[in-house]
Amino acid sequence: MDPLVFQVVAVLLVIAGLAGTVLPVLPGVAFVFAGLLLAAWADGFQRVGAVTIVILGLLTALAVAADFAASALGAKRMGASPRAVLGATLGAIVGIFFGLPGLVLGPFVGAVAGELAANRKLLHAGRAGLGTWLGLLLGSVAKLTLAFLMVGVFATAWLLGG
Repeated sequence: MDPLVFQVVAVLLVIAGLAGTVLPVLPGVAFVFAGLLLAAWADGFQRVGAVTIVILGLLTALAVAADFAASALGAKRMGASPRAVLGATLGAIVGIFFGLPGLVLGPFVGAVAGELAANRKLLHAGRAGLGTWLGLLLGSVAKLTLAFLMVGVFATAWLLGG
């Protein structure tokens, strides 16, 4: 098969991955890594070698860890229950269908609903919702930053390796 086909698929995976860092349905950073790995493989690892692939793998792991840590810390800091975190995740998924307002408000509404389902008072549910929402937001920012860093590392290796 023509290496150009693999390069096109790699670019599409990276684009989908970058979108997936802010959309909760797609495994964004994993798609970015897969796309970059595919691009390196399609070139026979001539420009991007093992060291760069290992660095990209470590950045992928760091992005996943940062996402979980930010979400958990935001929720924990405000005393959110596990139901609030689950509600925020479900709210983010449902929010996708309502555009940008849904992406912004969905996790908050979901976290509040989760707290209310755990028989918490409205004020506590609101605080927990805010903490969970801020954690998810910070996690998304961290993932997006690391995903762009991965693309930058790859591009640098590609340009210098050739």
